[in-house]
Amino acid sequence: MNVQSSLPRSPAALPSEEAGEKRRKVPLRNLGVGALMNIFQVTTLGQPMEVLKTHLAANRQDTLRAAVQKTWLRGGPLAFYQGLIPWAWLEASTKGAILIITSTEIEYHAKMKLGASPTVCGALGGIGGGVAQAYLTMGMTTCMKTVEVTRTKMSVNGAKVPGTFEIFFKIIREQGIRGVNKGVNAVALRQITGWSSRIGIARFAEERIRWMSGKGKEEKLGFSEKILASTIGGVLSCWNQPFEVLRVEMQSMKEEPGRAARPTMMSTLKKIIRTSGVKGLFRGVVPRIGVAGWATICMVGLGDMVKESANRY
Repeated sequence: MNVQSSLPRSPAALPSEEAGEKRRKVPLRNLGVGALMNIFQVTTLGQPMEVLKTHLAANRQDTLRAAVQKTWLRGGPLAFYQGLIPWAWLEASTKGAILIITSTEIEYHAKMKLGASPTVCGALGGIGGGVAQAYLTMGMTTCMKTVEVTRTKMSVNGAKVPGTFEIFFKIIREQGIRGVNKGVNAVALRQITGWSSRIGIARFAEERIRWMSGKGKEEKLGFSEKILASTIGGVLSCWNQPFEVLRVEMQSMKEEPGRAARPTMMSTLKKIIRTSGVKGLFRGVVPRIGVAGWATICMVGLGDMVKESANRY
């Protein structure tokens, strides 16, 4: 008998299949899925609600009705799509791709290696996706979208109103790269808390729907069930509205006396509470609920379905 052949080989000497740990390929098609779904989201209902939400966060004395009227006066129906091209499309294509591929991979590994529940997997995926979104792409694009909504577009003494790229390069010249990334830490807090809540709560809602309908853990939900779970996740994620108001205030180009040239999160928080009270931190929450609900439907509910179809072949 060959004693050497009868001894078990070390896992390092085994092929990955024999060791039971076959390496999973990262589905790069998810980059395209994320970009496509986020562009769809922002071009349909997303940007009009984003414009109203930003207006209310920057002009905290206005009502929702006043925000609609003032936005209309800035250019009719097209005013509700201020900042869509190029900034919102640029942001959507990049942040959507980053969110889907990052959150999907984190959810997968949290489930397979940690044995975490769908709710925990979703929350972890949202945290990772939110961090990646904020610091890789969203600082500049979110800042420039806010600039488009809050800057004056009225001609002064017949002077030409500067275009969006003129404003962009002026900020770069005067303030450097930090100028167009102003408020990026507030963006990060919003994205981390927002997407961890959206995906985590949506996954929790999916579990409850499965339980109530008598479906197994691995059994697929129907279209309407996925949409319902995503809507719940999106709506309940809006508890973090104060981070959004902080972000808008820091990036706003609204002209007002005593405005700090380089505001910090703490100085901005104190200013909002001093001028608008604690309730000022929740201005714009109604259109934000619409934005968050629609974004979660597109990126989680519909996103899951599109990912499955795209990676089937």
